Amino acid sequence: MIVLAIDTAGVDCAAAVFESETGKMLGRVSETIGRGHAERLMAMIDDALAEAKLTLTDVERIGVTVGPGSFTGIRVGVAAARGLALALGVECVGVSTLEVLARTASGSEKPVLAAINAHRDQVYAQGFERDVPQGEPLLLELDDYLARATAPGIVLVGSASALVEDQEAETAPDHYPIDLVARISATAKAQGKPRPLYLRGPDAKPQTGFAVSRA
Repeated sequence: MIVLAIDTAGVDCAAAVFESETGKMLGRVSETIGRGHAERLMAMIDDALAEAKLTLTDVERIGVTVGPGSFTGIRVGVAAARGLALALGVECVGVSTLEVLARTASGSEKPVLAAINAHRDQVYAQGFERDVPQGEPLLLELDDYLARATAPGIVLVGSASALVEDQEAETAPDHYPIDLVARISATAKAQGKPRPLYLRGPDAKPQTGFAVSRA
């Protein structure tokens, strides 16, 4: 099965083409751009397909990171993935960024706590054991996260791990390796149209009190 994977959930914009039967990554493009995913994504998909020597019509499944992460970036990726899946008539699956982070510690015999610094003294977190999620993704207050993160035998991954040593630390952005996104997408259970995983509302709020009265 040929899988097209997309990630726009953080500071990276990435696309990859993966062949599940052979386990080979056929094409991969990733750039750390911060913003501007909408302007770059489709060109990067074209580049990944060109590297794989395939076209969109060869794609049999699409996977996309659904968050938690950048509110705007997630919307870009999910909309593109759903649109392409509809046009191609193929399955589209969502991939949690926390699961991608947890897979960076794949093979660990110990419980893994994947956690993203959500700022405002909050953390996005989820526990895993041998790559299997233990409960749902959560938005935790910092004190709650620290209590979980300091439990004996826990392996920490993700930007929030730096907060254990220094609660005021300026954490680096999280990266979600596109090859892991592709591999998870190949085996993920299809559950209809993927939806953004928002654990907190958007930072931007509509202005109030500035409406112009109608004549």
